[in-house]
Formats: sequence, C-alpha cells, structure tokens
Amino acid sequence: MVSAPDVQGLFAWWAGDDVRRVWRVASRYTLDTEAFVARHRHAPRAVGGVRPDTVEVVEAWTADRFELWAGEDLVEVRANPYGAIPFVLFPNVPRPKEFWGISDIEPLREPLEEINRAYTQLSRILELSGNPIAVLENIEEARDIAVQPGAVWEVPEQARAYLLDLLQGGGVRLHVDYIDLLYRALHDLAEIPRIAFGDGRVERSGIALQMELDPLLRRIERKRLIRTAALRRRDHLILTVAAHHLGRRFEAVETAIEWASPFAALQQATAAGG
Repeated sequence: MVSAPDVQGLFAWWAGDDVRRVWRVASRYTLDTEAFVARHRHAPRAVGGVRPDTVEVVEAWTADRFELWAGEDLVEVRANPYGAIPFVLFPNVPRPKEFWGISDIEPLREPLEEINRAYTQLSRILELSGNPIAVLENIEEARDIAVQPGAVWEVPEQARAYLLDLLQGGGVRLHVDYIDLLYRALHDLAEIPRIAFGDGRVERSGIALQMELDPLLRRIERKRLIRTAALRRRDHLILTVAAHHLGRRFEAVETAIEWASPFAALQQATAAGG
C-alpha cells in the first residue's frame, strides 16, 4: 500500500553536507492501543497502573535496519527486508543546502498579513461611520449629546456641532484601491493570475489567455519536474517492495510518468461543443 504520512511526523538524517543522501528516516504516528497490541503482540507501558488509550509509534528505517518503538520501549529490531528506505521525500520548492525546501506560503505570508490589516482598518472605518462621532466646536462643556434620529442639540452662539464623516473625500476608495494593489502583489508572488479564478471581465482569444496564464504554466512545469523525479523513485521503490513480498523480479518493468495538458479540460469542452 502506498500512502502519504503526516509530514509533521517525519524525520530525516542525511550524510554530511549532501542533503540528497538520506541514510535514516523515522516516522512517528499515533495508534490505538488495542490495534497496536493485536498487530505487534506488545502491550505499551502503563502509566500509574493505567494502560493508555493510544500509543505513540516510531518506525526508524535505514537501508539495512528497521526499529519499532512504542513510546520509550524498543519493540522490534530486525534487518530491513527491502534493502532500501521505504520513503520518498522531496521538497516542495528546493532551497540550496536545505533538505526540506520552502513552502508555497512563505513568500505570501507578508502580503496576506498586510491584507488582513487593510481589511481591519476599512472595517473599523465603516463601523465608526455607522456609529458617528459628534464634534462640538467652541463649546467648553456639553451634556446629554445624543446621536440619534430626531435629536435636537442646543449650542451657544458661534458654536458649531456636526457629525464626523469618515467617508468624505473618497477616503474609503483609497483603502479599497490599496487592497486591490495588495491582491495584485499577492497574485504576482503566487504566480497565479486572477483570471485563473474565473475573473474574466472581457473575452480573450486562446493565445491571449495562454499568455496571461503563462506564470501559472511555468509554475506547473517546475512542480512537475520535481514531482516527476519523485514519482520515478516511488515507482522503483514499489517494485522493490513488491519483489520482496511476491517473490518475483521486476527489473525489466519500466514505468512512465505522463502529465496532461493544463488546458486538457478546456480542450475537451471545446471539442465537444464543436
């Protein structure tokens, strides 16, 4: 069975300064105690005389050794039957001299935080505009000034009373334009143009649409290069594990990685529509 474990429970060790040479991988996960006992015939250590409901399991693999831990107890040690570490680890976006690479979220964090701040500022302005502030000029003392429909204010001569309008002068438009600018920066950094989300206000030809989507297409191509290499390693590992369990040899088996065109669905819809 091929599965994708939780990356937060994966730990890797590599040789010296060569992050491509992984010599040990550990996978940590939580398993129901009854299921663990039924599978491994080992009861986890009781805490205070009470057996826990779950047990933290750690599988440690090297090319020639397998270890199984339940909490702090070493449950099993044996030779690795596959002769290879049964994990394929690859970075999302490689970074020089680093094993795990970089997340897609990292370059987007600052503009996302700024968008949150801009929305908060605009929300507060609209909230204050819905609950206006009374401004009194040339008045030393005021009492019972109520801002409500039909309210009558008595003010001295040469005094002035009015409501503070935070929306005058197009102030809100400036905030909205700033938010649009942040969204543009966000889409540029993410390499995903807004039209990819269906934001098409005008009709475009196929060539114009492809040019506008070019940043996204380049991003897809980079992702596919990384994942193609990882999938080839995964295929080789699957055949290695299958050879051990089935007692057969698969050296002559070759696998191919093929990716569909990003416009495959659009092309099919166009062809179906004639």
